[in-house]
Amino acid sequence: MSRVLPQGPLRALAIAQLANSVGDGAFYACSALFFIHVAGLSATQVGLALTIGWATAMAAGTPLGALADRWGPRRTAIWLSVAVAFTLGAVLLVRSFPLVLLVICGYACCQAGLGAARQALLAVLVPPAERTAARAHLQSTLNVGLALGAGLGALALWSGTYTAYLAVFSMDAVSFLLAALVLRKLPPTPPVPRTTESKSGVLRDRPYVAVTLLNAIMCLNMPLLSLGLPMWVAQRTDAPAPVAAMLLMLNMLGVVLFQVRVARQVTGLRSATRATGRAGWLMLAACGAYALSGVDGGAWVAVGLLVVAALIQVFGEMAHGAGSWEIGFALAPPERQGQYQGFFGMGPQIARMMGPLLLTTLLIGWGTVGWLVLGGLFLLAGLAFGPVVRRAEARLSPAAL
Repeated sequence: MSRVLPQGPLRALAIAQLANSVGDGAFYACSALFFIHVAGLSATQVGLALTIGWATAMAAGTPLGALADRWGPRRTAIWLSVAVAFTLGAVLLVRSFPLVLLVICGYACCQAGLGAARQALLAVLVPPAERTAARAHLQSTLNVGLALGAGLGALALWSGTYTAYLAVFSMDAVSFLLAALVLRKLPPTPPVPRTTESKSGVLRDRPYVAVTLLNAIMCLNMPLLSLGLPMWVAQRTDAPAPVAAMLLMLNMLGVVLFQVRVARQVTGLRSATRATGRAGWLMLAACGAYALSGVDGGAWVAVGLLVVAALIQVFGEMAHGAGSWEIGFALAPPERQGQYQGFFGMGPQIARMMGPLLLTTLLIGWGTVGWLVLGGLFLLAGLAFGPVVRRAEARLSPAAL
């Protein structure tokens, strides 16, 4: 139990993370079909609304993170949790495309700001040497919550009734209100005093922009699991289609069991860049195993190769996570953690937005060659963290090298 709910101030953050992720898992599982079957939108309209919503969130994450610096990360996280709950309640009332678009944009922006505020709160409450391990605890909690929430969302989809959707979205909204109450128990975090140095924006920090873009490439492992693999399994292998869901569950279980242990190997920027480089090699190996699963050899051979590839991938994902968390925290100025974490959070959002088109082209269009290209991207991005981080480190402290 301590793996999911650690001790000290981190326990409150973990409980809030667990409450949010249960709600998020349910929302992600059934929101699209709710908008189609209940709100009356077409699949194209839903896809457009989601794309615009997450693109808006990318733009909002950095200024909302800066708000956390100026207003205090604890207070900002509490009010943004309440705002997310409000948008989820509004989901049940909208019945037209403009209103659905407005609600989704509000939901996505509040989520982006909440993520930045929580990261800034973690940076304030946890000593620098312990942040990566703490972030690993929260990631394990996230996976537990998403799995539970997805199961509840699946029940709503199975029922298909408005009452079931009402129950899921109401539970989601309540989960964010619960998280707000839990965060109130944390000690107050004062706003960061504004100084002349703190007025420069993160966009002027070129090394940090570079590591954010590299992180976006590595974060393609997320749409790979949720979109690329299901399409690959169904269209290019002899494995049964449900195997894709099994691989996703295997990934979540692996993160819950081993993320904290993997994160212990990262104790500073040097070990963080070694971890991202190792992640690049592991992801290349995983892509190679996935490519082999498409060779004719029968269902059992395909399933075996897919499982081996998924196991390699989850350890690559955990190594990348541990390394990128350390880099994202360590290279951010202490007085601008909210702004910088909001910007760094764009990495996963870019991956989610670009992933569908890129992965469809590479995996379904190019097949084996596409897997090798994707693996090469992972490898280059993982190894590139090293020189970029060294450049950033030299900027922060020339004597550090």
